[in-house]
Amino acid sequence: MKILVTGGAGFIGANFLNRFVPRHPEHTFVNVDALTYAANLRSLEAIADRPNYGFERLDLVEAEAVRAAVERHRPDAVVHFAAESHVDRSISGPRPFLRTNIEGTFNLLEACRAVWPAGAGIFHHVSTDEVYGSLGPEGKFREDTRYDPSSPYSASKAASDHLVRAWGRTFGMTVKLTNCSNNYGPLQFPEKLIPLMILNLLERKPLPVYGKGENVRDWLFVDDHCAAIWTVLHHGAPGETYNVGGNSEQRNIDVVKLLCQVVAEETGASAEELGRLITYVKDRPGHDLRYAIDAGRLERELGWRPEETFASGIRKTVKWYLANPGWVSDVRSGEYRRWIDSHYGGGLGGGLGGAPGGGAI
Repeated sequence: MKILVTGGAGFIGANFLNRFVPRHPEHTFVNVDALTYAANLRSLEAIADRPNYGFERLDLVEAEAVRAAVERHRPDAVVHFAAESHVDRSISGPRPFLRTNIEGTFNLLEACRAVWPAGAGIFHHVSTDEVYGSLGPEGKFREDTRYDPSSPYSASKAASDHLVRAWGRTFGMTVKLTNCSNNYGPLQFPEKLIPLMILNLLERKPLPVYGKGENVRDWLFVDDHCAAIWTVLHHGAPGETYNVGGNSEQRNIDVVKLLCQVVAEETGASAEELGRLITYVKDRPGHDLRYAIDAGRLERELGWRPEETFASGIRKTVKWYLANPGWVSDVRSGEYRRWIDSHYGGGLGGGLGGAPGGGAI
């Protein structure tokens, strides 16, 4: 197969490519990415010279360029990761989320429809559990849960989900969807909860927690998510949606406390001292109380289940950030952007200086 991967320089896309490009030399992988602020080609250095891997800079908002790229590569499958994904950024500036997540998905669907006969090719759309809105203290999101998005980000992802399903039903495209819970693991941009807290702990900076830290998320180790996507891509039923969760519900405050404990154990610091860095800040607008995924369908029908517990995944994640200070330094300083701009142009700037929301959770 030739597999076109959108957003492959981002967190989940890069982990997907690093996992499967070496394992499957019989497949060709083409990574297309706009290289916006959270994209990092240095996350893909291990596979950059592989004969079955290629990269092309492409912004999905540019319809003609998208169509030309799809016509040129003529993939057998598309795995669509590319999205603006940071909730705080969507609150302070929604427009890029509407353009990338809705218009970009539309452009990609239309480009694939133009080159695939009805029923040919596979369009796998990677989405989020945030489209379902907020849960009370009981229950879990299922594939038939009504959509009720709360933020501009989740609304834009809900819209893209509906587009993908509509193109499948109206135009006969072979589409598959996965809606995942919160991902964590290596290569995650440090504006997100877990890497930000790890780095703040290492530098003895405050650990900002929204409200009282009572919000609950189901955490999914990124390698488990990538394995689920591969399973659905190859074995999932056309037109169907599969929820992907880690069976790891945690309150935000408990996540931070566990990180304090693990960082202390891995560095020889005092867990009590690190715990004193926790600070509580005003809650953000539209902050959903609880997410929880029922991934039972994926296990029953396709045999997938997460391999990592939250404790084991967190320890692997902390160890990775401790072992890769160069990657972290490049991201925090913006050096990764200067490298990208020198090779591909763009002048997008970089680093974490402009990240809104204060990094709270």
